[in-house]
Amino acid sequence: MYLYMFKHFLTLEWKSFFRSASFATNLVLKIFTILGALYFTVVFILLGFGIYPLLEDSGLEPFSTVNKFLIYYFVLDLTIRFFMQKMPVLNIRTLLPLPIRRNVIVHFSLGKTLFSFFNWIPAFFFIPFSIMLVKNGFSISQIALWHFSIIGLIFTNNFITLLLNNKDAVFYPIVFIVCGCGIAHYFHVFDITVYCFYLFNGFYSNSFLFILPLFTALAGYYFAFQFFKRNLTLDDGLAKKRDVAKTEHFTWLNQFGTLGVFLKNDIRLLKRNKRSRTTVFMSVLFLFYGFLFFNNDHQAAVMGIFAGIFVSGGFLFTFGQFVPSWDSSYYQLMMSQNIQYRDYIRSKWWLVVLATLASTFLASFYLFMGGKVYLLIVTGAIYNIGVNSHLVLLGGAFVKTPIDLSKSKGAFGDKQAFNIKTMLIAVPKLAIPVLLYGLGISLFNETAGMLLVAGVGVLGFAFRNLVFKQIEKIYKSEKYATVAAYKQTSN
Repeated sequence: MYLYMFKHFLTLEWKSFFRSASFATNLVLKIFTILGALYFTVVFILLGFGIYPLLEDSGLEPFSTVNKFLIYYFVLDLTIRFFMQKMPVLNIRTLLPLPIRRNVIVHFSLGKTLFSFFNWIPAFFFIPFSIMLVKNGFSISQIALWHFSIIGLIFTNNFITLLLNNKDAVFYPIVFIVCGCGIAHYFHVFDITVYCFYLFNGFYSNSFLFILPLFTALAGYYFAFQFFKRNLTLDDGLAKKRDVAKTEHFTWLNQFGTLGVFLKNDIRLLKRNKRSRTTVFMSVLFLFYGFLFFNNDHQAAVMGIFAGIFVSGGFLFTFGQFVPSWDSSYYQLMMSQNIQYRDYIRSKWWLVVLATLASTFLASFYLFMGGKVYLLIVTGAIYNIGVNSHLVLLGGAFVKTPIDLSKSKGAFGDKQAFNIKTMLIAVPKLAIPVLLYGLGISLFNETAGMLLVAGVGVLGFAFRNLVFKQIEKIYKSEKYATVAAYKQTSN
């Protein structure tokens, strides 16, 4: 019974993909996603084989060092999953009236998550690393137990993500506590890795401790199954939540005319919907991205501008990548009105520009790391405003991914606000400033590199009206294809 229904569900999903109104767009994005997955697979394999000699050459004991910092990996993994991992999605409303057991629907949906990119990609690091450990004299049986423990914790994270979906009150405090521990560790105030080392090392030294992560994985599956089964009803878990409508006028924006009207809608969107609010939270997280790169002697100098772009452009990348998809639910209505594309594009541009300026100001705490560090952030902000702000709007004309904002509270809701596709599309926006900065360094010095990147940003800002005109033409040429893609509410 279960096998037959699982096969039937797979057939339905296959037909859903190929009969989709935006099949061509989805296919191209799937290809880029596969290429990205292959890239990260190669990187993880190389890192898995190479980290042992690298740590050894640095005078560190490889196995102990990895065990110390695994706590940060699993917290980072949980955070990325929370924002990027898609929840199990089926057309559940149409299935419930049919003679299909709810257990079958839930087991299939949860089973899909086991094959998530986030579950199997770590294997390409931990398997080569385990091979290197065995090659250097570690016990095969004990390493196998340690490896199974890591797998158990990876799947535990998978089911915790499902349970924490839309549980902001639980998730955010955990992340802030761990980030606080990380900052305390960075400034040598408190080192949490000293205590976590005993747990992860215990999976190797204690033959029975590996049962703990396996138990947590099974427990996570059980509680996720019970939660989704309990909410798999039309009048409860899948029912749309009704709130009392509150009107906010933002009259101070009336002075900007049509531009102000669009800005009002975007501000309301950011305040009232979880998916859009997620982009604001991610922008705050991006502010701390620089700690991984600035003043790091073990990396190439060009990575400084890479960090500067990310620190100042968090909102630009997370929110801007899905313009105009944020308006997909009423895009057809908007296109039937007497609305100039130029005004619409300018409103989105001003929104990401103001957010970039705010991020740059909030990142002023990097001055404690030196004036050069903050100059890299300012340089990145200038480039984001002059060039990347245009590129994200241009990309929006081709990324026709509808965002159904009403699904954010469902038991099987789909998070599209921030995912792997956005990251892949962001690659060209990061490569150009890095190349420009590297060119300036190779020809002259770091100051010349920053001037070159900032100069290109200033040119982009100076010619913004010409760029808007070209973007407007592309939006008009893609208008009907976009409207057709937005007619369907899921990807």
